[in-house]
Amino acid sequence: MMRWNSIRAKLIVFLLLATVIPIAATMFITYTYTTESLKSRVATENANLLYQGGRNLANLLDDLNRSSSTIYSIMNLLQGGYDDSQSNSRVYAVLLSIATSVPDVFQVYLHEEGARRATLVTLNTPQRQYNTDLYEEAGGGTRSVWVQPTHMSTYYGFTNVQPRYPSRPVFTLHRRIENVPSPEVVGHLAVDVSMEALGDIADQLYVRGREKIYLVDEQGRLIYGDEPERFGQPLEAGWYTETLAAAEAPSGHFERDDSVFIYETIQDRNVSWTLVKQIPLSYLMREASQAARINLLLLAFSLLVIVAATIIISIRITAPIKRLARYMNQIQSGNLDVDIRPSSNDEIGSLTVRFRSMMDTINNLILREYKLELAGKTNQLRAMQAQINPHFLNNTLQIIGTLALELKVPQVYALLASLAKMMRYSMHNEDRVVTLREEMDHVQAYIDLQLERFEGRFQYSYDVEDSVWDVTMPKMILQPILENYFKHGYQSTPEQPGILRITGRTDGTAGVYVTVENNGLPVPEEQLRALQERLDAVVGNDWLPEEDVSIRLRGLDDQPPGSRAEPEADSELRAARPTPARSPGAEGLSSIGLANVLQRLKLFKGEDASLAVENVLPQGVRITVYIPVGSSGSRREAE
Repeated sequence: MMRWNSIRAKLIVFLLLATVIPIAATMFITYTYTTESLKSRVATENANLLYQGGRNLANLLDDLNRSSSTIYSIMNLLQGGYDDSQSNSRVYAVLLSIATSVPDVFQVYLHEEGARRATLVTLNTPQRQYNTDLYEEAGGGTRSVWVQPTHMSTYYGFTNVQPRYPSRPVFTLHRRIENVPSPEVVGHLAVDVSMEALGDIADQLYVRGREKIYLVDEQGRLIYGDEPERFGQPLEAGWYTETLAAAEAPSGHFERDDSVFIYETIQDRNVSWTLVKQIPLSYLMREASQAARINLLLLAFSLLVIVAATIIISIRITAPIKRLARYMNQIQSGNLDVDIRPSSNDEIGSLTVRFRSMMDTINNLILREYKLELAGKTNQLRAMQAQINPHFLNNTLQIIGTLALELKVPQVYALLASLAKMMRYSMHNEDRVVTLREEMDHVQAYIDLQLERFEGRFQYSYDVEDSVWDVTMPKMILQPILENYFKHGYQSTPEQPGILRITGRTDGTAGVYVTVENNGLPVPEEQLRALQERLDAVVGNDWLPEEDVSIRLRGLDDQPPGSRAEPEADSELRAARPTPARSPGAEGLSSIGLANVLQRLKLFKGEDASLAVENVLPQGVRITVYIPVGSSGSRREAE
């Protein structure tokens, strides 16, 4: 199962994001730019188209207006009246000319005011009616020429029209015939034009069934459109009443109700119409949507290819790393004889080759060290066969101590008891970490031997706070420090005996300070600085393996006597023979022993542990050991 924090998972996610995000962003930007560009282009093209359609409608109205003005050619007949066939023929001829001059004129109506005579020419069929008043709808205008919106055609009051053509939607041009320049009204002329005249022009401006066209007059009534049942009625759509009616520009476009509207105002002497084209966005964007669908299909296919390629590439890149990690896990579990095989010739393959070379070197070193250790153990066994067993020696010391009590020599028994106590303390190898109380007990046994050695020519005391007795610390920390005093700094006169004092106190929360102070020979300043610099450079992790730590902590007790050199910091056997103190100027403090103490202390208690050496006035040396409490670095203590 792939972990989300693995390199493989991160690589797959990164490659997918680095591929999908740019593609998706490109598609989105392209689609947005295409749609906006398409809207702008369609608006421009349709604006030009509507402008041309508006000009055609204006020309139609101009032709209708000019044609209707020919009625003034028979002005004398209308004023003087007529009743002969020739005059009738002239009137019919003028009306027929008006009816045929403009395409799709359905009928022409003429009413003569003086003669109260009406003439109706319907589809080139003339009819006349006498003693009749003006048809009511024909005289409703306030201007001399006006256009009545779309309505159903009527017979203008003619009752016996033959043939009776069915009513149809028409718009009508009304003209009041005046005796210019006087305002005298001679008659009225009405020209009904079928919707085919507008349809022939409008049908060239839009795609029927996909788009919509509207022709609206200045009162908002529908002149022409795709809904004949609404002809002549007010247009109540929100896009008109809320947007278009408030528009100030004579032409333009806007977007509303998922549609784009383009409008053009037709301004004539007699009318003010607005031509509007509605294009649904779904139809407008059909090509862009189709392109987007194709792009989505391509993206889906690309994603499948990208995902497959990403997974394959990621697996091929990370498989050698995971194989190398498995090798490391096997080695960590203790199997050092792992068959490491490089799987590629790239950098990871080179790393695997170097790792295999390193493991070969380690295995060779381990094999060599094992052989050396085996040989050493063999020699050690042979030497131990010829030496006294330490446990047998301890038992023998107890027998001698018992004999000393029987012979009434308690001082010898006390010395043997102290020596046996020190031997038991050093032989208990399983106790790597002890309390300060246990360490002080060992120090007391060591001091008892030194008091006998130096015939009581020094004074020993300790002052330890009750709260620090149970502080844990590595074994054999204080004895090497005391031994440095007897080895390098001890001096005593009858007037000034040697003084050795141990104090233990806590600083509150962080740790414990254990101070060993004496009045011996001071350390030269130059050598003291060098010693402190060496101590400051000690790092707890720079230490021996656990097996070697055990040997060092045991003081090499498992080796037979005489098979090793006597340690500098472990000289119990030398305590039996007094040695004059040597000047610190010759050798100084045992820096190796103190560094050993500090290094073990850091190993067990963490890097915050420290050891400081300083001269005190008027004479003497003070060594301060700082032991952290509850340090996270106490790795051995947890064992």
